[in-house]
Amino acid sequence: MASVARAVPLARPPVKLPILDVYLISEYVGPFFFAFIAFLLFWGLNIFFIAADFIINAHAPFFLVFRFVIFRIPQSIPIAFPFATLFATLLAMGRLMGDHEITALRTSGVSLWRICLTPVIFGAVAFLVAYGMNEYIAAPSVDLSTRTFYQIIYHTASLPVEPQIFRKDPDTNNVFYVAQVLPDGKTMQGVQLFKPGRSGYWSEVISAKTARVEGATMILNDVVDTRFNADGGVSSQVQDKAVSVGLPLAESAAQFISSTNSDSYTMNTKQLSAQVHMLQSQGVGGTALGTMQINLANKVALPFASLAAVLIALPLAIRFGKRGRMLGIALSIIAFVVYMMFTLAFAALGRNGAINPYVAAWTPNVIFGMAGLALLWWEEH
Repeated sequence: MASVARAVPLARPPVKLPILDVYLISEYVGPFFFAFIAFLLFWGLNIFFIAADFIINAHAPFFLVFRFVIFRIPQSIPIAFPFATLFATLLAMGRLMGDHEITALRTSGVSLWRICLTPVIFGAVAFLVAYGMNEYIAAPSVDLSTRTFYQIIYHTASLPVEPQIFRKDPDTNNVFYVAQVLPDGKTMQGVQLFKPGRSGYWSEVISAKTARVEGATMILNDVVDTRFNADGGVSSQVQDKAVSVGLPLAESAAQFISSTNSDSYTMNTKQLSAQVHMLQSQGVGGTALGTMQINLANKVALPFASLAAVLIALPLAIRFGKRGRMLGIALSIIAFVVYMMFTLAFAALGRNGAINPYVAAWTPNVIFGMAGLALLWWEEH
């Protein structure tokens, strides 16, 4: 009886990237990590030089200042990735253009779109990694840095209030917001105090043009006191010249900063979105809400700038790559500065309500991305 031979499944060969893609990626890796690490070091040194004033003049413990700086560095991740991809694209593609390798590929029948496919995928991967790191690494790290900052503050005579962030007192659950702290370190402008109610809505919102700290009390001037009923509707609104509010000036920073603080940089997208919806349900608007909406949109918009940076850098590298690496470095810095100027300008418009905050956050990406695609189309044709 003839034996039946069993078919042995053949092992699938490992998936290999095309030689062109491997070569392009190898050109990208070095410049990308160099620019990324350099940006983080620059960010950290800049923060350290600013924080050194606490060591020299306020005699704060060195360890606390150093810890504040280290944990604050990940805050730059959403900006470091776009800069690194911009730098890598201009240097890598510029080098290939300068050595006539792109010209040779195009002459052999490889289209410009195919050559640019790998850098675009690299930018998309950088966007995903930047978003993930910003959500799960940067937010908790900045939270630890903020806690350390308040520990430094409690070792000095400065006011324990940081401008343009929301901060919750864990003892009362009151949320403080201060637009600006004047150089004297005691006077504040644009102060808002949110008091929670039992139903989940705010029970009272106190707004003041200016405020000043006297001992453990904050004196608010030119006050508008708005009270809400159980369903979130406005029940009364009273104007007053001055109101006194106790400050949570505890010995321990942990008594002032809790894990439920409302700093936009310490929250992930889900937490920040919930905070925005809470303010909107209470009818709170103006610069306070606009700032939070801009920060919420930037949770995705800034990491996505990694892809926009590749799109604008590709035609620049193809056009000017033959002129050397120094020009590529200069173009990286110029393009990055221009992007940040656009970002800051549109953010100001979004905070002030001139345009939708989410549109404001995404407009620089749209401008740079569309400009890059248009220039690439022009180079191809």
